Amino acid sequence: MKPYRSILFVPGHRPAWVDKAVAAGADCVVLDLEDSVPADLKVEARATVAASIARVRETNPDVGLLVRVNPLATRLTGGDLEAVVVPGLDGIFAPKIEKATDVLQYDALLDHFEERNGVTGLEYIVPVETVQAIQNCREVALASPRVGAMIGPSAEHADIARAVGYEWTPEGLETLYLRSRVLLACREAGIHALTGLWEDLENLDGLRQFAVRGRQLGFRGMIAIHPKHVETVNDVFTPSAEDVAFYEGMVEAYEKAAAEGTGALRYRGLHIDKAHYEKAVEWLDRAAVTRARGTAEREG
Repeated sequence: MKPYRSILFVPGHRPAWVDKAVAAGADCVVLDLEDSVPADLKVEARATVAASIARVRETNPDVGLLVRVNPLATRLTGGDLEAVVVPGLDGIFAPKIEKATDVLQYDALLDHFEERNGVTGLEYIVPVETVQAIQNCREVALASPRVGAMIGPSAEHADIARAVGYEWTPEGLETLYLRSRVLLACREAGIHALTGLWEDLENLDGLRQFAVRGRQLGFRGMIAIHPKHVETVNDVFTPSAEDVAFYEGMVEAYEKAAAEGTGALRYRGLHIDKAHYEKAVEWLDRAAVTRARGTAEREG
């Protein structure tokens, strides 16, 4: 999965909001058919979402487009997928997955509708929303090549807060263990690790601090629920020019020393060796992709 920095949710039955989400600069937009769509509008919303995907894709080839379908237990998932698996779609935000066999059920449906509708390569973003999902996050992450990202839970009022019973704080200590388990599962599976959302719409300073803590833990992007959060999230998860210069200098210094037969050296007051070099190379590879996305946004 592309290393999305910001994943912004919009109600699928409100096409104008989809356009606002794209205009806000979100790397990825999730068109929701689940919680934000009233029950009596869900079937109608399917066609609206499919039309939104086609419309947005005509003028925005790079923005990620996913759909959050209704959970398997609702028996609406198949109908959702039948309608929204259309050219231009990048993947499915798959709710209420708790075990590997849930992923395989999604696979069976998606295999069918990809073949039927002429679509290929769809991936999942999997939110971790229940206690069972936390316990099984490793097997879920490894269950299918379609699993492209998972979300470390952090929300104040979402399903996981009710299931675990934690008392939310801005610092996030109460969810550190939960998020860490998901992060390690993502690393083992080689998939994109996302941190959960910040619910206070007006507190942008709090959002920035929360996003920085997620990045420091090891997450590479974040869920957002309002367009005004996108700029901050993108900024936090875009490597700075100063950090790029630091790691480029480290690579250059190590390679020069290694060519002279030295395996360890002093760099900007640090003792570095091959392990530091390998981390720097990997970091720069990832940073190049992320910063290229930011450059494209500014030029566009």
